[in-house]
Amino acid sequence: MSFNEWWLAYLALGALVGFVAGLLGVGGGGVMVPLLTTLFVAQGFPIEHLVHLALGTSMAAIVLTSASSLRAHHAHGAVLWRVVRYIAPGVLIGTFLGTFVASRVPTRPLAIFFACFMAYVSLQMLLNIKPKPSRELPGPVGTSLVGLAIGGMSALVAIGGGSLSVPFMTWCNVKVHQAIGTSAAIGLPIAVAGAVGYLINGWGTAGMPEGTVGYVYLPALVLITALSVATAPVGARLAHRLPVATLKKIFALVLTLLSAKMVHSVLAS
Repeated sequence: MSFNEWWLAYLALGALVGFVAGLLGVGGGGVMVPLLTTLFVAQGFPIEHLVHLALGTSMAAIVLTSASSLRAHHAHGAVLWRVVRYIAPGVLIGTFLGTFVASRVPTRPLAIFFACFMAYVSLQMLLNIKPKPSRELPGPVGTSLVGLAIGGMSALVAIGGGSLSVPFMTWCNVKVHQAIGTSAAIGLPIAVAGAVGYLINGWGTAGMPEGTVGYVYLPALVLITALSVATAPVGARLAHRLPVATLKKIFALVLTLLSAKMVHSVLAS
């Protein structure tokens, strides 16, 4: 493929990520990381940094998506800012430190870990697993510690944390729409801390492709963001007309296949 054809591939990925995020209310990391890894393999990027580049680029691309999602949920009064205030410090620290851990894990084990986590997320979607509300939210210290864990895990798999924070909050008797809205607000500090962490950890790494800053590949970042911002509202509008529950099950299967393809590409390269 020529350079221009790679650009088209990143634009198509951005359109897909935005549409899926708007339609199903899920972050784009689960789609971006395996597809970016596969594209990076095809472009001949260094094998030892494939997944790190995909994670860093995905985290950076999620920043604008998270900000847009936060604004929308805040407008509907669905964000519990008291919870955000308590959980944000832990999320910021956990995500930032998590990038240091991820950057020191070799590509192949990191790809396998990502695939296993996505299998868990997919199972959650397929079975529509929702923990029964059984307790109240912990105090400031407990909530910050939960944020630390959510942030650390999010950094390892480049997600906004919704697959962890929403079940946690509903388990603590937070209404579902408020749990989703609050999770969207938590996603912004996760994305920012993750992007900064991957920028720092990849800074000065030898043998990186042209156009890379840290572990963020700028051509992919710019093109994915340009299209995802445009297609997210389209997906959101269709969400009110299509059977989203069925679509989520289909998406869960697709997510599993994408992750399996990612692992295969990495192991075969």
